[in-house]
Amino acid sequence: MGMLFVIPAALYVVIFQLGPVVYGLVLSFSAYSPLDRGGPEFVGWDNYTSIFTDASFARAMGITGRYVLQVLPFTVAIALGLALLSNRVFRGVGLFRTGLYVPHVVSLTAVSMVWLWIYSDTGLVNQVLDFLGLAPQRWLTTQDAALNAVSAMRIWKALGSNMVLLLAGLQTVPKDLYEAAKMDGANTWQQFRAVTLPGLRPMLTYVVAMDIIFLAQGFPEIFVLTQGGPYGSTTTVNYLIYTEAFQYNQMGSASAMAFVLFAFIAAFTIVAIRVGQGRRT
Repeated sequence: MGMLFVIPAALYVVIFQLGPVVYGLVLSFSAYSPLDRGGPEFVGWDNYTSIFTDASFARAMGITGRYVLQVLPFTVAIALGLALLSNRVFRGVGLFRTGLYVPHVVSLTAVSMVWLWIYSDTGLVNQVLDFLGLAPQRWLTTQDAALNAVSAMRIWKALGSNMVLLLAGLQTVPKDLYEAAKMDGANTWQQFRAVTLPGLRPMLTYVVAMDIIFLAQGFPEIFVLTQGGPYGSTTTVNYLIYTEAFQYNQMGSASAMAFVLFAFIAAFTIVAIRVGQGRRT
C-alpha cells in the first residue's frame, strides 16, 4: 500500500525530472538541431572539447564567477545583520520580518521588470542622483556598470530568504550559552564570535551552498535587464546556454555547456560545505 502511494510521485520524478536530465546527457554527446529532421548524430566528446577551447564560454564562466562573488558575500552579511536585528523583541517585529521577506515571494522575472524601470534613464535611481545634483548614469547599457547593477538587484532579492533561514538558525542557539558567556565576562562581540557564529555555522553553510547554486544559474534577471549585454559583459553561462540552444539551435553543445556548468556548481558547493563542516569541527 505504501508503494502504491509513492508511485505517482515517483513517476513524476522519473518522467519530468530524471528523463530530461538523461536525454540532455545523451544530447551533450551529439550534434543536433531541431531544424534538422535527421535527429541527433553521435559525435562523442567533440562538444566538450570545443567548449574548453571556446573563448565565449570561458568569458561566460568568468562573468558567472564574478557575479556569484559580487552577490554572495554581501547578501549573506546583510542578511545576517537583518536576522540579528529581527531576532530582537520590539514592537512591530512581525511586520518588519514580513516586509523583509516579501521580495522573496515575488518572482524574479517580476522583480527584474521593476528594477528595469528603476535603472532606466528616468528611473528612481537617476531621479535620486538628479535631486542630489549628480549626473544620471546609464546603469544597464555600459560595460562597467551593467553587471554591478544586476548584482545590486540580486542582493536585494536574496535578502529575504537568507534572513529567514539565518533567523531560524539564530533561534536554535541555546540561550544558556549566552548566559554562560556573560558570566565569563564576554562582551557583545565576543558572544557573537564565540557563541552565535559556531551555533549558526550549519545554517550559514546551507545558505552559502544554496546561494552558490541559485546565483550560478542566474538567467531571468540577465534576460530581462540586459539580455547578456552590453557587448557580452553580462552573459553568464546560463544565458549562453539559452542563446546556443534557442537562437542558434545547437542543442548538443548547449547540453554539454549545461553539464559543465553543473560540474562547476557541484564542485564549488561541495567545497563550501566541506569548509563549513571543517570549521565546525
